[in-house]
Amino acid sequence: MVPLRQCHATARLAGRARRPGKLWCSKAFSTTPCVRSSAGVSEAVDYCKDLVRKHDYESFLTSQLYPQLYRPGYYALRAFYIELATIKEAVSQTTLGQGRLVFWRNAIKDIFKNAPPRHPVAIALHQTAQNSHLAQYHFQRMIEAREEELFSPTHLTVESMTGHAESTSSTFFYLVLSMLRQDSAIFSHAASHLGVAQSFATFLRAFPFHASRGVMVIPAEITAKHGVKQQEVFSKRATSKELEDAVFELATIANDNLITAREMFKETGGKVPQAVMPLFSAAIPAMSILTRLESVNFDVFHPSLQVRDWKLPWRVYASYYNRRF
Repeated sequence: MVPLRQCHATARLAGRARRPGKLWCSKAFSTTPCVRSSAGVSEAVDYCKDLVRKHDYESFLTSQLYPQLYRPGYYALRAFYIELATIKEAVSQTTLGQGRLVFWRNAIKDIFKNAPPRHPVAIALHQTAQNSHLAQYHFQRMIEAREEELFSPTHLTVESMTGHAESTSSTFFYLVLSMLRQDSAIFSHAASHLGVAQSFATFLRAFPFHASRGVMVIPAEITAKHGVKQQEVFSKRATSKELEDAVFELATIANDNLITAREMFKETGGKVPQAVMPLFSAAIPAMSILTRLESVNFDVFHPSLQVRDWKLPWRVYASYYNRRF
């Protein structure tokens, strides 16, 4: 393993159009409780599966590792995550984004009252909640984090960015653990660090997209320390030594979180219990992003970073069967 610029000797560094379903309107969703049938739930799950496949290839890839019993629930949870994550880019005004978040805030309340609105993701989530002990608090926490993101898309500190990652990516993993009936302090702690690593890596891969919109995804305390000129980055959309140093620092934090997540399984020789290995396989795509960043000297604008890693499926399956990440 090649060290990260000699900082870590043992670890390398490894981010809309919708097709409406048959039973719902794509322009407006009824908040009236719907009558659910097995066919209706099946179509809702198919909608969620299609949403994940179209918008989150890596999560769709790891979804194949879940036992068949849990895949519908996984698709529902991930589709909900995607719905929230894409609001900011899908609306032209903050008030429109707030309106969507209000819908989801009310939808979650109604789901836990056994009266989900007529929206495919809500119907699939309701079915998942019926089969699992999911905490309503986790859903509301994710909604609140996305609402904060509408008003403050950038972060001043690493602590702030970490808090956002814990409220979104990590919280999603907590829900998956609950769905799998695998709640434990060790799993939750590891999932928390995995969520931070995944979030940071995804932000770095999506750096060119955010820069094109005038948003700096690296916390201000890091860019200021390395002398990054944000307006120059936005106008030139090209790398510089200062930017590469800032990217390296954030990537190193992501990598450190992956290391911490792995260390939670040191008592089993690094092997992850089979029951939760599908969840922790999500570390492999994050590692892939960080490794590829390192290979181009942390140039976030390098075209190769936007090309899909053709080896990723093999790496994900190898990780799953070896029970390591």
